[in-house]
Amino acid sequence: MPVAAQPRLARATLAAAMSALPYLPFTRPSIDEATIAGVVEVLRSGWITSGPQVRAFEEQLSRHCGGRPVRALASGTGALELALALAGVGPGDEVITTPLTWVATPNVVVRAGAVPVFVDVDPVTRLIDPDRMEAAVTPRTRALLPVDLAGRAVDRDRLYAIAARHGLRVIEDAAQSFGTRWRGRPIGSFGDLVCLSFHANKNLTTAEGGALVVNDADEAARCERLRLQGVVRLDGGEQEVDEAGAKLNLTDIAARIGLGQLAHLEAFQAQRAALAQRYFERLPAELGLDLPPADGEHTNWHMFQPVLPLERLRITRADFLREMHARGIGVGVHYPAAHLFRLYRGLGWGPGQFPHAERIGAGIVTLPLFPAMREADVDRVVDAAVAILAPALLPPHR
Repeated sequence: MPVAAQPRLARATLAAAMSALPYLPFTRPSIDEATIAGVVEVLRSGWITSGPQVRAFEEQLSRHCGGRPVRALASGTGALELALALAGVGPGDEVITTPLTWVATPNVVVRAGAVPVFVDVDPVTRLIDPDRMEAAVTPRTRALLPVDLAGRAVDRDRLYAIAARHGLRVIEDAAQSFGTRWRGRPIGSFGDLVCLSFHANKNLTTAEGGALVVNDADEAARCERLRLQGVVRLDGGEQEVDEAGAKLNLTDIAARIGLGQLAHLEAFQAQRAALAQRYFERLPAELGLDLPPADGEHTNWHMFQPVLPLERLRITRADFLREMHARGIGVGVHYPAAHLFRLYRGLGWGPGQFPHAERIGAGIVTLPLFPAMREADVDRVVDAAVAILAPALLPPHR
């Protein structure tokens, strides 16, 4: 008998039983014992900041990215900051981006003194709409800043065609798409400036960290300077600084975690894809959820994100999150539409400008998805979601 048809007492019994299970977070890193032992070795070595492990990690990342230069950094946000600097973005420039992203994306543009220009997303892919992106280009546009939301790749063919037509730099916010391929080629192995994140919730983690894929040795050298205060070390212990840098270097401790993670990347990807498929199989169409595209060719399944049909529900998204948490299941929100934050309203953006991003941002939820999960965990999430949403559905309009 469907959960929605069960008596209220039966549903309460089910909820109580589910809440007694171990808490299931929306994500959890998988770090093996060999990696933990490797971190211990780094700690014992006495060299715990940037050193041989960082160099080894950069070499491995470069191999993954087709031999392109890669420089490890303290965060994906730091990668965006340095990419803007390498692209020459500064005061008065415009950078076209999406409002459906972690707020770090437009924040770094503002901090560079430039202007983030938002355009709406495609309602199906949830990624920046290429047609709207091109329509937003002005003489002040310096760069395009697309975001691979949930690990799904923005159409790189259309993106770089637009950039070529208008002579623009491309800064790929690939924070969520490490391991994704576009037409068979790994993200980062082609293109312009590619920003990666290895935060704790990413498909590959260094606990905290990121990296920037650049085009040539000159950009790599400048990235190295800017990630450590702009310092150039000269003979005899002398130093020189030509431009202000930041403190964005990765530690050897973090790099050793990343090296251990790289060995499991393909297995992590395969398990994520299998779990996503299980969600597609088990989530009933009757709930009216707006699901992500089922096509797995251009995504690493970093997150699995339905959009709640709020217009058909008696409950809010906050109610849904609270009820899932009561059942021992973590659910996230990634992300509210960034142009609706007070900072960006103060810059002239507001409700109604980007209806697709606003609808998705208001109803999106991130369900648990990480390599240590099993199909039974997906079933538990689905059963809980059905138990909450099915009784909350409003009757269809006649």
